[in-house]
Amino acid sequence: MRIFFLDQSGKPGGAELCLIDIAKAYSHHALVGLFADGPFKDLLQQNHIPVEVLATQTIQVRKESSLVQGLKSLGQLAPLITKVIKKACEYDLIYANTQKALVVGALASFFSRRPMVYHLHDILSTEHFSQTNLRIAINLANRCASLVIANSQASKIAFIQAGGRSDIIEVVYNGFDPKNYQTDEFDINKLQEKLGLQGKFVVGHFSRLAPWKGQHILIDALVKCPQEVTAILVGDALFGEQDYVQKLHQQVADLGLENRVKFLGFRSDIPQLMAACNLVAHTSTSPEPFGRVIVEAMLCGKPVVAAKAGGVMELVEHGLNGFLVTPGEPQELAQVIITCLQETEITATIANNAKTTASRRFDVATINQQIAQLLSHRF
Repeated sequence: MRIFFLDQSGKPGGAELCLIDIAKAYSHHALVGLFADGPFKDLLQQNHIPVEVLATQTIQVRKESSLVQGLKSLGQLAPLITKVIKKACEYDLIYANTQKALVVGALASFFSRRPMVYHLHDILSTEHFSQTNLRIAINLANRCASLVIANSQASKIAFIQAGGRSDIIEVVYNGFDPKNYQTDEFDINKLQEKLGLQGKFVVGHFSRLAPWKGQHILIDALVKCPQEVTAILVGDALFGEQDYVQKLHQQVADLGLENRVKFLGFRSDIPQLMAACNLVAHTSTSPEPFGRVIVEAMLCGKPVVAAKAGGVMELVEHGLNGFLVTPGEPQELAQVIITCLQETEITATIANNAKTTASRRFDVATINQQIAQLLSHRF
């Protein structure tokens, strides 16, 4: 099957990392079309996946955009849509991996008469999307998608509650290659030394810096923890959220935590950094569709504390393979951090359980097989 994948981003987020694993399996007869240039294109090329940047300017519509803002963008979308339609005629299937890709892919599907799959990586609710964008996504998926693949039961339920058709949606979790999370102890010790983390209890936070990702909650929790507890924040602002980054730095300064919080920016050595942590924290204030960093930490053999909402609850069983806390509650988070600091044997058992279950449930070979079966049955 020849597949034309579409993605709006030039930067590798969770949806893009998931796409790499899927597209790899079809790389000899597929193309990934991007709506922006950037490091994601380089990652695809490193994985020997054919890729082409289709747009010459950034699409200004965002999740919270209004109808007027959406209409204004139609002019800049026209050349992109024309190009996508022409390309789509060379393939058997259009695979839209993001919401903007869904809009462009739906039009390309109609004019090229090619079926379309929509991979849903979001919880479609007014917490994350404007009413206009929500209606557009649901209507286009209902009318134009032959199959919607949701990355969790939480994403599927939100889709149906928003008016999406239950007969076209299936759940397939993100896949991971466990080999990518094997690390060398010598390298980890060197990394800890380089970052000044030796002798510290290190809590890692891995995501873009954005208000709903909740880095400020971890900083608040840190004040309630013993002095040896240090946090590393891996990631940076992506979508015009630089003001939040400045607020985080100010929060750290106001609380006198300059020596206990390290901002590391975007990094490519995520497994090594996770292995250098004693605990990985997930602190999203709104329901997470899936939570890649949670599974990645599990595969690195690290205990995870996560905000109890959305797809996260399908990944973590409290006290068995991780810890769950109420979103937005730094006191609860601090208590779990202190427990992990003090109860080392119990924490180690939980981390081992997590690694075992994550390796079994989210192996990329099994996940890709599930997607291949869905595509072969539908098309």
